[in-house]
Amino acid sequence: MQNFSELAISDYTKERLSSAGFSIPTPVQAAAIPTALAGKDVLATAQTGTGKTLAFLIPVIERLLQDKTPGIAALVLVPTRELAMQVVEQYNDLRGKQLSPAALVVGGLAEGGQLTALRQGARIVVATPGRLEDFLDRKLVNFRALRVLILDEADRMLDMGFLPAIRRIASILPKDRQTLCFSATLEASVAHLVHDYMRHPVRVELGSVLKASENVRVQAFEVSTDRKLDVLCRLLAQDKGRCLVFARTKRGAERLALSLTREGFAASLIHGGRSQSQRTAALTGFQQGRVRILVATDLAARGIHVDDIAQVINYDLPDIAENFIHRVGRSGRMGAQGLASTLFGIDQRGELLALERTLGIKMERMKAADLPERKDRKPASHRALAPATSRISRLPGEFLQAQTMS
Repeated sequence: MQNFSELAISDYTKERLSSAGFSIPTPVQAAAIPTALAGKDVLATAQTGTGKTLAFLIPVIERLLQDKTPGIAALVLVPTRELAMQVVEQYNDLRGKQLSPAALVVGGLAEGGQLTALRQGARIVVATPGRLEDFLDRKLVNFRALRVLILDEADRMLDMGFLPAIRRIASILPKDRQTLCFSATLEASVAHLVHDYMRHPVRVELGSVLKASENVRVQAFEVSTDRKLDVLCRLLAQDKGRCLVFARTKRGAERLALSLTREGFAASLIHGGRSQSQRTAALTGFQQGRVRILVATDLAARGIHVDDIAQVINYDLPDIAENFIHRVGRSGRMGAQGLASTLFGIDQRGELLALERTLGIKMERMKAADLPERKDRKPASHRALAPATSRISRLPGEFLQAQTMS
């Protein structure tokens, strides 16, 4: 399939795809969509950023258009609120006037609006397992009419401890259903899930799931601890596109975001310890271009779907090799060229080499001295917005500024 117009789908869906700017399918879409349209179970593994969301939304939309039976026909389970919100957004962009809005069922948001969408006849539910279990326990939702179950980023859901919840949810769903499973990796736990809940799935495997995308140039800088922030600022200053900066811990991400604001950069912050409103504001500001830099922990590696991130910077090395792939996969999405820079100390040489061996890659070694000095660097008196005793406050768009503690 070279073009979405070749798909055996309704003219309505083709028009909606064209209006949304989708014409040429990605490899995972070309491989998975025809099989899913035929009603078969699909197990797809592919690198992050390959367009898996559209690969299951198109078959779901076609099923909803063809079968008008009242009730929830499709359930999409995802690991995080951010991913759920983005799936709902993409579905609502494509559904047009012939289909009802999707129901978002996630924790961290007021449940009133979620229940309203269900009561008004939503036929697709996008949910995180924990909140959906709560709704099921309270008999606020039923799946008697369900025809399709989608497990999106299944490996991430299992990493986060959702396997018991997924099993309980799946146990009450109709047995006569189609199941589509999308995962970045096929670990043993995912394989067990597939064995238990899928019927002769068609396997779609595209590229190595433990290898950075070929569209992303990977480079590494050996930097002493006292120079890391300076090197980071110089990397950010030479690239004017969107940049995603990864720190290993919540506290480290907060310190880094505050340091960047002191250096004159507008930066957003996202990690698991922030409230949902803060995380939503940060991500929205980043997506809409109001804030160019987003500082994140690995929570965001799977929850951020922005196609034009110019550069990913690993300020801290990840805990595990797989997280490196998910971080780097935020850049170079949908065939675009990307850049991933990693900072490491002399005492981390062995850790970096082990990471390269595990992933089968070789990062280009770069010299920090070759990076141009910042031309926009402000005098220290202007950069120091607050003394060490400071807190982070949220401004519109969730960019940060330092404020003196009162």
